[in-house]
Amino acid sequence: MPSSWTLWLDLEGRPGFRNMAIDQALLGRAVERGERWLRLYRWAPHCLSFGRHEPAARRYDRQRAEALGLDTVRRPTGGRAVWHSDELTYAVALPADGLGGVREVCAEIHAMLRDGLRRLGVAAVAADTAPALRPGAGACFAAAAGGELMLGDRKVVGSAQLRERGALVQHGTILLTGDQRRVAEVTRGSVPADLAGGLSLALERRPEPAELADAIAVAAASRWPGRWTRAAGDDGPVADAAPFEPRFRSPAWTWGH
Repeated sequence: MPSSWTLWLDLEGRPGFRNMAIDQALLGRAVERGERWLRLYRWAPHCLSFGRHEPAARRYDRQRAEALGLDTVRRPTGGRAVWHSDELTYAVALPADGLGGVREVCAEIHAMLRDGLRRLGVAAVAADTAPALRPGAGACFAAAAGGELMLGDRKVVGSAQLRERGALVQHGTILLTGDQRRVAEVTRGSVPADLAGGLSLALERRPEPAELADAIAVAAASRWPGRWTRAAGDDGPVADAAPFEPRFRSPAWTWGH
């Protein structure tokens, strides 16, 4: 039986705590209702996010981040630090039964994203399969884990996944330009190499977020056939996210690991 999906083009921009609360809520809807979501969204203000298991207080300088006026949040997923500015973020939430392990799902979602980028004329390829990098090893775009998307030796898509109660959410950053310098500015000690590369490298122009979102939406509907509907409003997921917002706003959650 064909699957039912909801596409949510949420492009106006939301603060980090709300974006993470919404993605957590979409995971909950996948658990409790069996729903499948593809959300494409932006961040306002720009935000530095940490992976769930990353030693943020030890690895990054909180006082420096606050002096620079940076918004910060800890994601519900793993992975490492990302500066969310000139980029588009995707989130896929759905029941996990029968989908395989983390690597299999990551590979499938990245294949969909690769198809979307090719619609824009960007020939991204998956990074060689490799073990996941340690949470404290540096920023997300300092190195590519297996399956993440590359433009030559530059990383253009980084992702992380969380599974709970038979469902999953995977979200990640698609760089429009390659600026991850803010991560380096607040890193304690040695700063790893920056492999970040945006779509502008391949296109010789900066694609608009809506243009990229439309290409990904078409690729998803083509690769994952079924009944696709567009979210008519955000009241449901945003209301569901409200109970999670205090957690993602909390400095103890963001910096306490």
